[in-house]
Amino acid sequence: MRKALLTALAAAVLLTAGVARAYPRPGQGDDKTAPSYDLKGEALVDIDQLHKKFVDLATAMPADKLNWRPGEGVRSIGEVYLHITQANYGFMALLGAAGPIDFKTKDFEKSTTDKAKVIAILKDSFTHERDAIMKMPNADLEKSLDWFGGKNTERGILLFMTRHTAEHLGQSIAYARANGVVPPWSK
Repeated sequence: MRKALLTALAAAVLLTAGVARAYPRPGQGDDKTAPSYDLKGEALVDIDQLHKKFVDLATAMPADKLNWRPGEGVRSIGEVYLHITQANYGFMALLGAAGPIDFKTKDFEKSTTDKAKVIAILKDSFTHERDAIMKMPNADLEKSLDWFGGKNTERGILLFMTRHTAEHLGQSIAYARANGVVPPWSK
């Protein structure tokens, strides 16, 4: 049994290593042609879907549940929504599109538990994000930027941004279901 388990594990490692080599990271491949898709357009489709789902889920969530958290030291439901708001503005600022003048990042996630305010600023952040992406020149997508102590491109930040938002949507869905709220699009 142990030998079979070790053999399966070794096979999985070898297969994973092969897949990793089959798909080069940006800048590692030989293909230097421009992408044949509209990254901004695809990002906007994702952003619009995430916007709708976040607002629909926040609207369905009872106001008294915004402070619910699954455990100590973990963001509450409302804090997750405000984290996404903060990220929407933060990523766009990194890409050169500053948010509202009065937007403050320090302790922003804890700035309000008022459901109407949370939903309003969540909506505004997605609108700001969409407008900023629309104004981004395609020529800048490969521009290199400082990114958490390293480098990334505007394209890479757009991809990260949509993954980050989708990850927190999944978290929000789990929080909602733990509180008896079914996501509206699942009914």
